[in-house]
Amino acid sequence: MKIKTIITATFLALGLFLIMPCNTVFSGNPEQKALVGTRVNDRAPEIVLQDPDGKVIPLSSLRGKIVLIDFWASWCRPCRAENPNIVAAYNKYKDAKFKNADGFTVYSVSLDRQKNAWLAAIQQDKLDWPNHVSDLQFWNCKAAVDYGVQGIPMSYLIDGNGIILASGNSLRGQGLHTTIDALVKEL
Repeated sequence: MKIKTIITATFLALGLFLIMPCNTVFSGNPEQKALVGTRVNDRAPEIVLQDPDGKVIPLSSLRGKIVLIDFWASWCRPCRAENPNIVAAYNKYKDAKFKNADGFTVYSVSLDRQKNAWLAAIQQDKLDWPNHVSDLQFWNCKAAVDYGVQGIPMSYLIDGNGIILASGNSLRGQGLHTTIDALVKEL
């Protein structure tokens, strides 16, 4: 009779364990409830790449700001055509106050293979933000692989906590400005 009671209690405990929300059981930090991934409401995967001078700029170093993660390349005509829009957004929002962040910046991830072409495009397109990174590995760029980038331009907008707010075509043209406008507390 005791063995039957023990087995029943074990199955009952196992059943309760399986139906509990995963973050209740496994989360040691309440700030880490969001899953790491590339969908809206996911925590953006970390990117750790070097700028043109060899300085490592982790994406996480920009926490506290709204960040547009922009995958692009100097050889990509649609990317280059979108750059004036991104420049306009950067200039408009870089000092803005947001509901969940202080300021806006761009984290440009280049899929270039040649450093000179990358640097020339930054200068020609007047991409004046400081966060330009690349490993010069073309489509094998670790960040592009981690984010599942299949085509460029590809963008993700993250909040001050690194949570993805929007991605893809909704962040092109006027859509970028409309999306950011909804987050602004004051310019």
